[in-house]
Amino acid sequence: MSFVSRICRKELRKVTSVCRGSIAAVLGVLLLSPAICPAQPGLDDAPIRYPLTKGNNPVTDLFAKIDAGETQLQYEPGFGQLRSLLDELQIPISSQSLVFSQTSLQSARISPANPRAIYFNDDVYVGWVRGSSLLEISTADPLLGAAFYTVQMTPRRAITRRENGRCLACHETYTPEGQVPIHTIRSVMTRPSGKINLLLDSYITGHASPLSERWGGWYVSGSSGESTHLGNSFLEGDKLVPHGTANRDDLTGDFETANWLTPHSDIVALMVLEHQTQMHNRFTQANFAVRRAIHATQSAESQPDSAETAPTLETTINQAAKLVVDYLLFVDEAKLESPVRGSNSFAIDFSRRGQRDSQGRSLRDFDLDHQLFRYPCSYLINGSAFSSLEPALLQRVYQQLHAILMGQNQAPEYDHLSPQSRADILSILRETKTDLPDYWSQS
Repeated sequence: MSFVSRICRKELRKVTSVCRGSIAAVLGVLLLSPAICPAQPGLDDAPIRYPLTKGNNPVTDLFAKIDAGETQLQYEPGFGQLRSLLDELQIPISSQSLVFSQTSLQSARISPANPRAIYFNDDVYVGWVRGSSLLEISTADPLLGAAFYTVQMTPRRAITRRENGRCLACHETYTPEGQVPIHTIRSVMTRPSGKINLLLDSYITGHASPLSERWGGWYVSGSSGESTHLGNSFLEGDKLVPHGTANRDDLTGDFETANWLTPHSDIVALMVLEHQTQMHNRFTQANFAVRRAIHATQSAESQPDSAETAPTLETTINQAAKLVVDYLLFVDEAKLESPVRGSNSFAIDFSRRGQRDSQGRSLRDFDLDHQLFRYPCSYLINGSAFSSLEPALLQRVYQQLHAILMGQNQAPEYDHLSPQSRADILSILRETKTDLPDYWSQS
């Protein structure tokens, strides 16, 4: 089962408007209106209660230290507290990804001459626009899913705030189980002014997207070999025309890069960003579905005369687990037709953070010749968003994943995993992941 209904999928292809809210629009999130999808549990409803639930994530931890006076973000002319914030959150500058389409709350400030920068690590995304005092932050929270915050930068101090309404206006999507807060990278057809032609194609992108659909409205540095993409291009009439050389070492010829932390919008960072946002979305969608199913089951038990039309809890858990497992294992990943090479140190910075087994292997090792990663199992399996899944859901994910890696599940969607690939992933996880169920250690 999909967690987006058939009618929603159909409308998703048809709707081309782009949100103008907070970091959602940085990442190009599409909002489906209630008129498209039928009424469902909202984020205000039990058991989610999004506005009333406190965040518990790296951003709230940092904000608590700032409020207590234990940490002070340093102000820098031209950048405000950006660099200091990235340091505190351990976000590498090499992750900088630049979008020039006018797709955010601060759209009037964004253009090809003044692109918006996104910086990220495994858990947190930071959006910055040159000339603005507002930093936009989103993160993967164990209970909230996608959670949103802002920092108002002033020379005296940083003013922190959690955001709900402004961000959720564009950061919600509708599933049959109810509303879900998400992040999404979007590829749009952009004019030289930064404005978008809403009548032309646009794409929500992840690792299943071919490069030919990616990065419309984005700057891209590095090389995609002979493969083409939509980055570094502007509309001339209704035709998207590349600007400059197809593969470039940096972006110094495109705008005044000295006003940004780095002259790069690295292609490898962009590919990781796309995979990661969609993986976080799968965690949230699956987790919310199971939490809502548990709540509905408990409510039905307290009201035995109520009609029962929803799927059983067991069915929901199975389907939610498969949603997670399939994305973890890069089912339907678009294969690279030509080698990809980055333009800066991002690939090295990213790989260094990997937990390695006795053979030196890590889930953060890149392939980049034929696919994104050498071992197609998401590194986010080691993150807090994964480990904080509902216990019943987490247990089922482990069971399904183990059956695939052991070769017991030979379903055709896993044909991309050779016996050697399955064995490699299994071995890496056994040696590097300390919280695996006991049966994973058995031959």
